[in-house]
Amino acid sequence: MKTLHQFTSVLLFTLSGLVACNAQSTTVASKVEINVGEHDRARILKQADAALSQKSLTITSDVAKYSPGTPNDFYSNGDYWWPDPSKPDGLPYMNRDGQTNPDNFVAHRMAMRNTKDAVAALAAAYKVTGDDKYAVKAAELLKVFFVDAKTRMNPHLAFTQAIPGRHTGSKTGVIDGLHLVEIPVAIKALEKSKTFDPELAKSLRTWFSELNTWMFTHKHGIEEGLTKNNHSVAYFLQVAVFADFVGDKEALAKSRTKFKEVFIADQMAPDGSFPRETARTKPYAYSIFQLDNMVTLCKVLSTPEDNLWNYEGPEGRSIKRAVAWLYPYLADKSSWPKNPDVMSWDGWPSRQPALLFAGLAYNESKYIDLWKKLPTDPTDLEVRRNIAITQPVLWTN
Repeated sequence: MKTLHQFTSVLLFTLSGLVACNAQSTTVASKVEINVGEHDRARILKQADAALSQKSLTITSDVAKYSPGTPNDFYSNGDYWWPDPSKPDGLPYMNRDGQTNPDNFVAHRMAMRNTKDAVAALAAAYKVTGDDKYAVKAAELLKVFFVDAKTRMNPHLAFTQAIPGRHTGSKTGVIDGLHLVEIPVAIKALEKSKTFDPELAKSLRTWFSELNTWMFTHKHGIEEGLTKNNHSVAYFLQVAVFADFVGDKEALAKSRTKFKEVFIADQMAPDGSFPRETARTKPYAYSIFQLDNMVTLCKVLSTPEDNLWNYEGPEGRSIKRAVAWLYPYLADKSSWPKNPDVMSWDGWPSRQPALLFAGLAYNESKYIDLWKKLPTDPTDLEVRRNIAITQPVLWTN
């Protein structure tokens, strides 16, 4: 039989345990929240208002000298290839890994990127204000770049990252399409405007469906999907976003399998790093680029039935571990354990979307706090080339 003192001690222990459990539950239940639209409102409206006066861009305005295609066929040069100084005509070009040739043909890339940036800003502005003027202008830009027969970009990437004197296009060039991934997300936001023509939306879905078909059937697309580094991740991010946009469940399922069995299981090390990226001459930039694309791919592919945020591969490999590995070096670049990048070292990091998306998914305030602090809209063209998401509000609720 317990004494009064013993009974009181047990009761106090029980109550203290309940209080502790309740406090723990409160901590777990506390949700990290951020209104991205409000946080970014001034930035969004500044960029969208500038886009209202932007002329429609098209790749047909700049004909590539060495392109074997038509004016409607996208063309670019391999970034790290330079003229051979020992040859009178410089051909064939030579490789300098990590060093971008400033004299490469980039007009089509810039037309694509600037169109995407403008459409994304306009869609973001429409999302935060509901003002139809932004949707009207975005529709104008989209129609010229993707739909009108005389000015449209044909839905393929066959002539990308060509190397003068060597070939007219390569599998590695498929990564040039990465800047298209924000377009479908923007269109989904724009479709809520009564001014956005359903027929235009239908034509745009046809365009992206045709591009995805090309990605799965052309040798460049097939080979790019089989690469063992960031290129295949960027490839499947495109495939997944386009498939989600057009309702291709088979392509989404294939992307989820690739995410688990290759990107997590093979490309990632047990500590969360990506060895094939840290081995490059720009290990910091490539690690950031890979993480941004992996996290975004995780976001696009995750469903209530298959939540990839919680997926763990061999030896605990996971997206959660990958973000945790890079976070300290984003917070303090001076702690980076590898060599500095050979190019654009000072331009990184920027406001990486991986921090925002992972912060929300894992309820991790330090990721979001760092995302808020990092600089937006980098001016270094090499950095901008490697950041596909410019309006995170389009990717969040």
